[in-house]
Amino acid sequence: MAPYRIAVIPGDGIGLPVTEAALEVAQKALPGKLETTTFPWSCDHYLQTGRMMPEDGIETLRGFDAVFLGAVGWPKKVPDAVSLHGLLLPIRKAFVQYANIRPHRLLPGVEGPLRKSGFDILCIRENTEGEYSGAGGRVHQGTPNEVAVETAIFTRAGVERILRFGFEQARKRSGRLASVTKSNAQKHSMVFWDEVTRELASEYPDVSVTQYHIDAIAARMVMAPESLDVIVASNLFGDILTDLGAAIQGGLGFAASANINPGRTAPSMFEPVHGSAPDIAHLGIANPLAAIWSAAMMLQHFGESEAANRILEAMEETTGAGIGTVPGRDRTEQITARVLAALD
Repeated sequence: MAPYRIAVIPGDGIGLPVTEAALEVAQKALPGKLETTTFPWSCDHYLQTGRMMPEDGIETLRGFDAVFLGAVGWPKKVPDAVSLHGLLLPIRKAFVQYANIRPHRLLPGVEGPLRKSGFDILCIRENTEGEYSGAGGRVHQGTPNEVAVETAIFTRAGVERILRFGFEQARKRSGRLASVTKSNAQKHSMVFWDEVTRELASEYPDVSVTQYHIDAIAARMVMAPESLDVIVASNLFGDILTDLGAAIQGGLGFAASANINPGRTAPSMFEPVHGSAPDIAHLGIANPLAAIWSAAMMLQHFGESEAANRILEAMEETTGAGIGTVPGRDRTEQITARVLAALD
């Protein structure tokens, strides 16, 4: 079997060391089966070329089996709106990576702010439209009459496919799905989402679906996270809930994610979601576990479940031994070495 071809974009800041760590772990878990090609696309690349990635960047990536992204952004150099819309969002949209998946649970030895354990939440965020569609504009800029319009775009195809993905994931797990809207206030887009949810529910009689308002489920994630299993939400609401999920699981150092093209018509992309953290990028203390977890999700996507599970078990052994559990205490290479040793 030919090796899996992975396009690696370490990006900015701590993206570089955590990507190196994650790929070292993945290579050890699946020796000889991963072929990586690294691309220097980043904010520094933008300053040198005027683009976050070359004009043919999307077509270059299309030939790979997956994309592994470290982190993108360096606000003091390049505005976030430029770096985000120049690299990450174009990849998600061009490759129809409409399902953003983020797991939230406490690893052994990690103490979250809630002092609770026993929750295992899978958040599924619509990834290509909704509130982040980019539709809108500004007129009369700099005047007292300035107007800014940001239009959320919800298509039946887009809403139905992410909800169906959520139902399928719930079917594989506990059979419980939470669908999130704000339909009491947003009477067009969110009422539409609720209607599509009810329509699809009839096709999944084995899945119990509960519809929540965004504020109510945010409170539930804090007060009773163990009562939730699979959550599906729009682009904006999913973005907010997954940051909350990262917080209750101990912080962004554990926040892994996958941007999935479920039809496998293009590469999927895997990334930690902690950002580039410019303030600590030179200190060598970035926690690589979110990136390592994302690498495990990539191997799972390839169908390499045994290797993926070995990585997760090695992570659990590492945190169970007290390594990588406290932000900033352990060095990146120390955590990585402990995970590599646990793989043995």
